Amino acid sequence: MTEPVPVVQKLDQAMASDDFAWSMVLVGEDQADKLATLTADLRGPFSSTGDGKRITSGFSYWGIAPTIAWANATNDPFYLVMKVGTESFLRHWRKLRPHVDNGGFHLVSLGVGTGVKDRTVLSDLRKHNRDMYYIPVDMSSEMLRMGTLEPVRGARFPMSQTLPVQLDFSIDDNIEKLAQMLTRLVGDEPILFTLTGNTLANFESDEELLGTLTQVLRPQDRLLLEVASTTRLDQETADAAADEYHQTRAFAEFVTSALRYNTDLKISNELVKFVGEVENDDALLVKILWQNDTGEEIRMELPDHTEVVLPVGDTIRLYTTRKYSTARLKRLTESCKLTPVEAIQSQFRYTRRPNPFGLELLLLAPEAAGEREHSLADDIWAT
Repeated sequence: MTEPVPVVQKLDQAMASDDFAWSMVLVGEDQADKLATLTADLRGPFSSTGDGKRITSGFSYWGIAPTIAWANATNDPFYLVMKVGTESFLRHWRKLRPHVDNGGFHLVSLGVGTGVKDRTVLSDLRKHNRDMYYIPVDMSSEMLRMGTLEPVRGARFPMSQTLPVQLDFSIDDNIEKLAQMLTRLVGDEPILFTLTGNTLANFESDEELLGTLTQVLRPQDRLLLEVASTTRLDQETADAAADEYHQTRAFAEFVTSALRYNTDLKISNELVKFVGEVENDDALLVKILWQNDTGEEIRMELPDHTEVVLPVGDTIRLYTTRKYSTARLKRLTESCKLTPVEAIQSQFRYTRRPNPFGLELLLLAPEAAGEREHSLADDIWAT
């Protein structure tokens, strides 16, 4: 009697011969645990500043309604970080690409996004490694399905070399298990990890997240990091940063969608606040929160059908984002023992007057890599 062939070995052939819109995702977490976490976060204490009840990063994109709302926001020309990031990525990537040419890298995309940037990177990396794997990682399986369409179907990257992974990569144990799986998959071959779209800025502790990710970088691996930046750190500029997000209605629909999707709260956009502040004298922090300014107590039903009382003045933090100064980026990377191989800066150019906001695309190596060649990054980060 012949041994049965493992289903995974036959799956690619089975899917290739069927024009139905199949997609494949390796699920790494119990989704019931995630729902319990979201429910607990929405039971936080009273806070008038958005520091009690909250929707943490990842949950903003969790579920089909938030995913669709985000996809709509990415097409809004007033969502400047997204618009400028998409337009400038190819130009910036071309300046960094020589450092990973001929390296034979695989690609692990942390936070898959629209897949447009992954398509660009995959197209270049595959010229030097036809056998490479593409592994997008996201907490939202809906985002994974949407985000892999562009590189897999649009750019014809082989489905058989693509492995979407549903996982909250901000959790230490999860990223450790992911690293173990990747090592079993590619051995000692190098991996380019990407964290683009200002994703780092959306986490409550950006330093903790970057430190978690750094733990899995081997000397031969690299991290591509894209963040929003600022050249000024004062309250007026922080208010301008908050206004930048406030001017797009599609973004407001996105940041409120997780609350609409998981609770019965009726949300008026007039109760959604965009608050900017200077954080630790080296970054601008924008908190987007819902606040009960109705003058009356409100009851909100949670996913487990229990109720939470929202007193007058209470808040629910919907989203957090930042704009980084060079000093903050230097402090973050030094604390995580990362060496900048190359750094590309650009400023927003849509106004007649000089604008303090822009984007940075950084290629980083772990300290153990011994990457000490002089580059443009040395000149930029010395300022």
